[in-house]
Amino acid sequence: MKKFAPKQWIKFIVAAVLLILFADWVGNFWILLLLPVIFDIYLSKRVNYGFWKKWENKTARKVMEWVDAILFALVAVYFINTFFFQNYKIPSSSLEKTLLVGDFLFVSKVSYGARVPNTPLSFPLAQHTLPILDCKSYIEWPQWEYKRLSGFGTVKRYDIVVFNFPAGDTVALKVQNPDIYSSYYTEGDRQLQSMGQPFVKDSMNHNAYANKCIAIGRELVKANQGTYGEIVYRPVDRRENYVKRCVGLPGDVLQIVNNQLFINQKKMANPEHLQFNYFVKTDGASLSEEYLRSLGISKDDIQLYEAGDWQRQLGIEPDANGQFTQLYHFPLTQEVLGKLKQNKSVVKVIIEPDLMGGPVYPLNGFKVWSRDNYGPLWIPQKGKTLKLSLYNLPIYERCIRDYERNKLEVKDGKIMINGKITDRYTFKMDYYWMMGDNRHMSADSRYWGFVPEDHVVGKPILIWLSLDKDRGLFDGGIRFKRLFNVVHN
Repeated sequence: MKKFAPKQWIKFIVAAVLLILFADWVGNFWILLLLPVIFDIYLSKRVNYGFWKKWENKTARKVMEWVDAILFALVAVYFINTFFFQNYKIPSSSLEKTLLVGDFLFVSKVSYGARVPNTPLSFPLAQHTLPILDCKSYIEWPQWEYKRLSGFGTVKRYDIVVFNFPAGDTVALKVQNPDIYSSYYTEGDRQLQSMGQPFVKDSMNHNAYANKCIAIGRELVKANQGTYGEIVYRPVDRRENYVKRCVGLPGDVLQIVNNQLFINQKKMANPEHLQFNYFVKTDGASLSEEYLRSLGISKDDIQLYEAGDWQRQLGIEPDANGQFTQLYHFPLTQEVLGKLKQNKSVVKVIIEPDLMGGPVYPLNGFKVWSRDNYGPLWIPQKGKTLKLSLYNLPIYERCIRDYERNKLEVKDGKIMINGKITDRYTFKMDYYWMMGDNRHMSADSRYWGFVPEDHVVGKPILIWLSLDKDRGLFDGGIRFKRLFNVVHN
């Protein structure tokens, strides 16, 4: 019998123990079929895995060295990204000033437990589309069912969470923001307006109007490929990644009253850097870019309004000459709002009115809610049963039909789930309510609804790089003070 060196045995035992622990963690003991391979790699060495190293052709050997290194790197990155950590870049200002546009984050998968991938055959570092080639970065078969591995904890209130965008299941490739359901509604509404059918605010009639909008808009979007492009479906783990703050947990009753969040009828503490949009009128003096920057207001957030109509709607009167001065519009924290009001050239500051928020979730709801006055609504909890009615069905139909994969119909005024008439439904998953700290600049749960537990990706834990797009690389473009900062909730 061939004898093996102690060092070989040690390497084999370490690798085998790690494999067994991993198999136990993911709950898939078919992985243990790799044990003979590990035995052969470290001990028996019957298979010559480095056969190419003995080739006489130096060029071929060099090419294989690169192939070997690249394949190893891809497998390692895939493994790390899937089960441990993932890189994420902040694309929008929805969480400013907590997280800034241009922050690069390490997102921990183990904080809430990593998900076994729905689409295991995918290219690492590409969420859904391969750059340059502009094609899918994953193969749709096989698709595995949702399973979450053990983690260090669960999602808690006020946690900042990275998740897959729930309304990103169906995507128009040329217009991905707003989501396709909002595009359906907008296109249908525009069509009905042009036909002389005005928007219906009455709660009992709004549902029928909205359903008509969505039905008409769906056909218009499908027919207009020049504008919207191809419409594709994406599995859960291939949907766009979003980052927001969790403000509502499973079983909570959530309500927003005049921008103030209430949970279970209790007024909640606001995030430290909570922001709202404001209109700012000056005495005619300009607010310099340098001054606004000192207040932490970025170029992209600054808008100027010239037209008098907007100002009249806000209750602003023209000057003695009948002229309107420029009206500034940008998001402000309460601290910065106080500083701005001390500026002698600022004569009036008005919070952005609710009507600018646009339609909110559910688009076809009987309840005519708004961005700043929303709810109350109950957040679904796993194992809890909800009494259904035609009145509350629009709020929960996506959960029942799309996220939990039931056949949902309404026939002759009766709710049917999987072919059976019912007025109750027991939820299979927990759901969360996510919002941005930059409340008037955040496309969040108020616009697309609940986040199912199987969409939760992980928790940002570290800012490893932060780039300021308003400045050059050597002119403050790197925010050195933010490098390697821990992300605090």
